[in-house]
Amino acid sequence: MCTGAPRMPLGGCMTHPDLVPAYRAHLAEITARTARALAACGYDGLVLQAGEPPGWFRDDQGYAYKAHADFRLWLPLLDAPGSLLQIVPGRRPRLVFFVADDFWYQPAQLPEAWWPAEFDVVTVHSRAAAFAALQGSLARSAYIGDPLPELLAAGIGAINPEHLLHRLDYARAVKTPYEIDCLRVANRIAMRGHAAAASAFASGASEFEIHQEFCRACEQREQELPYNAIVAVNEAAAVLHYQILRRNRPSVSRSLLLDAGASFAGYGSDITRTSVAKTAGVGASGAARDEFAALVDGLEHAQQALCARVKPGVDWRDVHAAAVRAIATLLVEAGILRCSVDEAVDGDAARLFFPHGIGHLLGLMVHDVGGFMADEAGERIAKPPRDPALRLTRVLQPGYVVTMEPGLYFIDALLKPARTQPVGRSIDWQRVERLAPFGGIRIEDNLAVTASGCENLTRGIHHG
Repeated sequence: MCTGAPRMPLGGCMTHPDLVPAYRAHLAEITARTARALAACGYDGLVLQAGEPPGWFRDDQGYAYKAHADFRLWLPLLDAPGSLLQIVPGRRPRLVFFVADDFWYQPAQLPEAWWPAEFDVVTVHSRAAAFAALQGSLARSAYIGDPLPELLAAGIGAINPEHLLHRLDYARAVKTPYEIDCLRVANRIAMRGHAAAASAFASGASEFEIHQEFCRACEQREQELPYNAIVAVNEAAAVLHYQILRRNRPSVSRSLLLDAGASFAGYGSDITRTSVAKTAGVGASGAARDEFAALVDGLEHAQQALCARVKPGVDWRDVHAAAVRAIATLLVEAGILRCSVDEAVDGDAARLFFPHGIGHLLGLMVHDVGGFMADEAGERIAKPPRDPALRLTRVLQPGYVVTMEPGLYFIDALLKPARTQPVGRSIDWQRVERLAPFGGIRIEDNLAVTASGCENLTRGIHHG
């Protein structure tokens, strides 16, 4: 287990020695998983592509590069465009590391770290040479990555075969101790950013300035974050994936919803906090501010109770149902809904204020693969018809890492039609209008399922 928050050099290559034993065990585990999957699908080997920098249309500039997740599963090398990894059961994995002969840009460099010793490393200087450096016949090998012209000449047996991807994705839901270590560190880094962002909000900063403070405290560039941060001040918090970073400082700072994570060794945290201004400011009564703050406190308690439900054998769909009921209870107790909790749940009034799923798998991707998979064959577990936004339907197992993110929002696009529908009769519209300038609330932690409960990686506490 890491005892601190190791630093990452530019490009994200992890070098911290505390992770050596866990990483070696991780490598052994995913090697065994991959060997089983290859044998079941009739392949002798696997070639993973690190990816290529995507370019802008009709331009000589491009988007930020990030190595493919299937490649990053094996090694903490994020800056490796054009590189390949060859896995053949019984052999040491071969890293074909592409280094461009280029004087315009700094070529990728293999870090001075301990982990390259686990690989047979070959350095090449052209894309064609990368495929030529792969060992043996590739006719019975599978390739996972972008379709490339070189694949035909290389004689690869199969490109992105679905039956193999299903097996690999299904297994990826169970994280190794090394992966959980990386996610734990990513949470620690992000929480530094959240503290800095909350201070910036309290000083009246703009969304853009708040985002800058988050990145500064995490010591990560925007393109190194695991996803685009959601920095929503006031009414913007009602937009679930709000993407604007307004430059102008608000005339009144009422609330901040910050959904932002940090990266470590290719793994990302996904954390949301909601802050309330200490004073109401012009245009928002003190009563409304206190009412909204009470909702934030109520959702905080509900979220922690939901975290305590997480343990092996629990169906995630049941966790979501419990979240809908908890939010319905909060809405009824706050007087926003004038009906019973059962009526709020059964009549879908609660879902007007909580329209998304309670969480998802987390790992190399912010919405990690395999969330709906029933088995290695790729059969899917259906979402409940009334909850189409769910991103996870599996029964929890030790090693899963999930987010727990209940929310309560005042979304005009959902509430406006309800005014003329039967469900609208149970809503206190004056109260809604009073609270709408605050936008909404979301509180999100990252949880690792253990043998008897879960570890909250965000708060450093255990349940069960």
